[in-house]
Amino acid sequence: MSLRLQVTTVGDPVLRQVGRDLTVDEIRSSDIQRLIELMRETIRNAGVGLAAPQVGQSLQLAVIEDRAEYHKGISEEDLARRGRAPVPFHVVINPRIRLLPGPEAVFFEGCLSLPGFSALVPRATRVEVDCLDQNGEPIHIKAEGWHARILQHEIDHINGTLYTDRMLGQSFTTMENYARFWKDKPAEDIEALASCRP
Repeated sequence: MSLRLQVTTVGDPVLRQVGRDLTVDEIRSSDIQRLIELMRETIRNAGVGLAAPQVGQSLQLAVIEDRAEYHKGISEEDLARRGRAPVPFHVVINPRIRLLPGPEAVFFEGCLSLPGFSALVPRATRVEVDCLDQNGEPIHIKAEGWHARILQHEIDHINGTLYTDRMLGQSFTTMENYARFWKDKPAEDIEALASCRP
């Protein structure tokens, strides 16, 4: 039987705090290793990333996984447009992110901490991240496309930022209306909406 953590929702002050860095000893402790496993279970079939503040812990820690099975029902064309490919489970701790030069991409994003809503969010298409892994070892991540978007979203969380701070306000929608009006729209229609920035 899997255990899942309760996800903190918008309005809880922990989502607006900058998480504290973890020491290597803390990372290797049974408490943090248990937290990582519980966070992994929590995102399975619910999302592609989760940051510690989303489960009430103001820490510089996030987990990411975008499994191939999550892509079922998404057209090959849409996957290619988003630059979305499977990403194996990994942990980012005390990350330092660098947005690489290049065009931004604008796509709808949702968030487990804002259930039932979505909005267009401009993001860098390529990033580099220096961080520690779940064993406290330093790693360097180069990511592009959807993986880069996930990293930006989760690293925002551990720095007290929500996607609503970066969204194109006029695109904010319920998931019901996203499915009704936008989910199957051609890219040109979404780009037209994105071009109406204030």
